[in-house]
Amino acid sequence: MTRLGLCIVVLAQLSALVPLHAQDSDVVPGSGETQQIPGPACHFITDWNTSRAKLCTAAETAAWLADIQHWRAENHLRMGYDANQYQRPELLWTQTSFIQPQMMVHDRYFYDPAAQHYTVSRYLDDVDTRYGGIDSVLLWHTYPNLGIDNRNQFDLFRDLPGGLPALRKMIEEFHQRGVRVLFPVMMWDQGTRDEGMPYETASVKELTGVGADGINGDTLEGFSRAFRSASDLTGHPLALEPELTPVSDEMLAWNNLSWGEGWKHEFLPPVSRDKWLESLHMVNIVNRWAHDRSDDLQQAFFNGAGYVSWENIWGIWNGFTPRDGEALRRSAAIERALGALLSSPEWEPYSGTEQFGVFASKWPSAHAIAWTMVNRNHYAVSGRQLAVAPMPGAHFYDLWHGSELAAAPAGSTSAALSFAMEADGFGAVLETDAPLSKRLVELLQQMHQAEARPLSSYSASWQSLPQTMVPAAAAPNAGALPDEMLLIPAADYVFRVAGIEIEGMNDDGVDVQYAWETSARRYHVHQLHIPQFRIDRYPVSNAQFKEFLSATSYHPADDHNFLRDWKDGAYPAGWAKKPVTWVSIEDARAYAKWAGKRLPHEWEWQYAAQGQDGRAYPWGDTWNPAAVPTPNKSRQMDAPSDSDAHPDGASLFGVMDLVGNVWQWTDEYCDAHTCAAILRGGSHYQPQGSRWYFPQAYRLSEHGKYLLMAPSLDRAATVGFRCVQDLPN
Repeated sequence: MTRLGLCIVVLAQLSALVPLHAQDSDVVPGSGETQQIPGPACHFITDWNTSRAKLCTAAETAAWLADIQHWRAENHLRMGYDANQYQRPELLWTQTSFIQPQMMVHDRYFYDPAAQHYTVSRYLDDVDTRYGGIDSVLLWHTYPNLGIDNRNQFDLFRDLPGGLPALRKMIEEFHQRGVRVLFPVMMWDQGTRDEGMPYETASVKELTGVGADGINGDTLEGFSRAFRSASDLTGHPLALEPELTPVSDEMLAWNNLSWGEGWKHEFLPPVSRDKWLESLHMVNIVNRWAHDRSDDLQQAFFNGAGYVSWENIWGIWNGFTPRDGEALRRSAAIERALGALLSSPEWEPYSGTEQFGVFASKWPSAHAIAWTMVNRNHYAVSGRQLAVAPMPGAHFYDLWHGSELAAAPAGSTSAALSFAMEADGFGAVLETDAPLSKRLVELLQQMHQAEARPLSSYSASWQSLPQTMVPAAAAPNAGALPDEMLLIPAADYVFRVAGIEIEGMNDDGVDVQYAWETSARRYHVHQLHIPQFRIDRYPVSNAQFKEFLSATSYHPADDHNFLRDWKDGAYPAGWAKKPVTWVSIEDARAYAKWAGKRLPHEWEWQYAAQGQDGRAYPWGDTWNPAAVPTPNKSRQMDAPSDSDAHPDGASLFGVMDLVGNVWQWTDEYCDAHTCAAILRGGSHYQPQGSRWYFPQAYRLSEHGKYLLMAPSLDRAATVGFRCVQDLPN
């Protein structure tokens, strides 16, 4: 029977139970309202108001299930639902893509900038070790750096190290390990360079060209059908995965995956609205900032759904605790082994359980039935867990503990299954009248070994990842003060600065960790003694950088985008006094070393710009448009201004061109996964139309954190630098 035919039969059967009024479900929310269908309202725990806990009767649970089944059947008929996209062989992988991280391409486990190659095996070996591996990966190369200049998302894709040939090879390495690869599209990116073609055409062209498998729609409530059509025209169909639930139910027909964001954590686990409407649809639950992932992992397991194992969040590390990592390893192993069973259209959430606070989903097929179970109690439960009507000749297996179960008689036609479940734990049972597959035999062996160590023995303590500043060698010079430098006197300085990251709130681990801090955080205040030093009056100019090249024949090993606006080794006419840009932090350090200087520490830069009075801008506390270049708000990239063009922008010490022309490299901070540079001063380029672009930091109490991957991607049209020298105290 076809799926549509099954819906018609179900609707006919339900008509005797539920009045056939249009969309008359008592519990299912409207399209776009929420991704969750609440569990039966008859089940609740004791509180001061209700005073008594209550378990649903079998009749109450059956009525709730009939209600949501009726809603689903009617909804399919109303929209003329067609599940053909879920039958396509090229897209079947989506139905078992249970674990998918979003991974920053800047992650040091993924790319080695020194060796200039992708380290796919290192990345996959790490996640295999810590939580059992992944089925697909969303590689993220855009936000939060997008908007630093007018390169659009497709430009940044082409700027990834090694270009398209290296990307193809990298994706092949993922495929060799059985992992599918997705990249994002940002429909909000309307303020940078115009790609000259519709976004669906550009995205499909980009990803099919390197052999990718899917597209994630950043902030999208469903992909439009235009993406499905554009992808199919290539002969290399891509899976479509919006970040948010499709705004209309009809869109499920061609959106094979989606993320489950913003789910409520209540005692009764909710039912995924999208998966209930189309059981072949893969929902990957995501809660990016959660330090304790227990609720999310239980909700995914109860729904037979996937999980976004997101740890590197815009360069901020939110790693799994050992307990959560082990819970994910075990639950994902069971989901993978059960495979297609967890897409059963006969899925029954809230199948009958015996213990209060234990909930099960039942996944039937012709020769096997699986139950995925969660214990929502904060204490262990044991004894009778399920009452079942056994199939003739069936055997029962406790998949969580890796052992066969003995069914005890519990009436003329039913049997009871007894086993233990940990506090906030999981359970899984398989009933089958067929021999076990090799994969299931291996699963039982794996889970039996794991059972020797309960989840409770793994640490649930979360800690942020420590960062260190990349050391900068001193650049001493006691000679005469050069004309292009200024002397900055020693001072006891109150260094007060905050990061401008759009996300991360005030969480532990956001922004950077200075040497005097115990962890990274967004807001920083510290008094420190700054010895006297010299600083360049202006940022390093094109003319000065040309002198360096002539003297040293410097040429970086990774030279993509190096001095991109120069031609044949020469800067454009009239650009001699403009700050040099399209130089990486490595290029800037090379120049500084040649000049007997170094890049400034951030607090040195800020002190030279601010003095001791805490002013907001180099010239005072009020914004002065005459002190900076006129902002460029178009989609085209203008050149920076000459550094001496705005003398009103001088600091108390006479330092020029600090704010509003080009960002300036200062310090670099690294943890085990990500390196980022602190940029100061902001730039003249302000892309319009979205709040997600790299924000400006014109105020002297703010800094930008710029993620680093490789010089080819890091270089930008708006980033330059100035240098300092150390002096004897």
